[in-house]
Amino acid sequence: MLRRGGKAMADSAEKLRRLQAVTDAALSQLGLEDLLRELLERTLDILQVDSAAVLLLDQDGTDLVATATAGLGLEPQHVVRTPVGAGFAGQVAVRGAPVAVERVGQSGDFDATLLPAGTTSVLAVPMLSSGRVIGVLHVSTAQRRSFAADDIELLQLVADRASLATQARRSHLDRAAAVALQRSLLPARPPAIPGLDVAVRYVPGAQVGVGGDWYDVFDLPSGHVGIVIGDVAGSGLHAAVVMGRIRSALRAYAMETDDPADVLTRLDRKVQRFEPDAMATAIYAVLDPTLSTVTLSNAGHLPPVLTAPDTPGTLLKLTPDLPLGAYRGAARRDTRFPLEPGQGLFLYTDGLVERRGRGILTGLQRMVDALPPGSADATCNAAMTLLDNTGPTDDVAVLAVRRDLPALNRPACGSAGA
Repeated sequence: MLRRGGKAMADSAEKLRRLQAVTDAALSQLGLEDLLRELLERTLDILQVDSAAVLLLDQDGTDLVATATAGLGLEPQHVVRTPVGAGFAGQVAVRGAPVAVERVGQSGDFDATLLPAGTTSVLAVPMLSSGRVIGVLHVSTAQRRSFAADDIELLQLVADRASLATQARRSHLDRAAAVALQRSLLPARPPAIPGLDVAVRYVPGAQVGVGGDWYDVFDLPSGHVGIVIGDVAGSGLHAAVVMGRIRSALRAYAMETDDPADVLTRLDRKVQRFEPDAMATAIYAVLDPTLSTVTLSNAGHLPPVLTAPDTPGTLLKLTPDLPLGAYRGAARRDTRFPLEPGQGLFLYTDGLVERRGRGILTGLQRMVDALPPGSADATCNAAMTLLDNTGPTDDVAVLAVRRDLPALNRPACGSAGA
């Protein structure tokens, strides 16, 4: 009885040691590469195995890439990739569940690059983040071994710790890359265009971070001026990358035609063909060379505000067509409005007006009421007052364009419109 009690206490102490080795708070101070390497070294000890490897899913989700290894002969000199669904690790990624093989020679297709010579038994578990597989962790032994339930549970704990660190690191890198991309594509100072007063603002979301919102203003060889506001569905680096591609493609199509509906039709075909999983809303407006007429086409975006020099703004009655990427061959139309001196357009993305628990119409009316007559910069400043002190939950892009008043009609310096 005493012997049995002593063995139980020893087993409990050993299990506690194993758990502490994996959950050690000091590991949090390490960078991702060092943390993965240290976790694998500890795994060799606590599971008494000969090798261990972490393979992470690549950006496209098609291959597993060897990211960290431990064990004799497991330092690959080149990038090792395993297609998802192929080989042992690839099958584990597809199943999303642990797999143990007692005799390698009699089961499965194994990538020898990630296994030492003489490997007999292998155990692998999926690395999960929010229920989605992001990688595979596997260990191997030269001696034949039947992995117990405790072994599988412990290796899954290691994988969970590695998953948390990996996802946190990826999120940090994605946000940094997305911010850099946004800054390169959305300059703080809009281009100077004679006859136009232009101002812009961009605020990343407090919760989702940088996303696919964008604005653009450019002059064309024909003398026309292009004005764009858009929002790619989603957030993070992927949305920002898609936004960059759509923005560049729209500029290219704008060089070929001054018809906004035609430009958005071509852009929609491009999105359908080369960004099949993407969806975006956008308004593309074209000012004629005299700046007296604006022609707009709306791909599922919220209506712009027509601003005036001395009266409150009004929402333009602009019937939206389907968003880009929503339906192949969707019809698109143009709407033309006169633009008098001092009048302008205020365009924005939904993060400015949408709030949980509040109807969109209420948000739109609150926005219109907040926009004062005056300069483009004053309009954008007023729009920013609509944001909560904690910052918007979604990213926000706004763009104000105003046709200059004739010199005799400009307000005196120091007035609200100056």
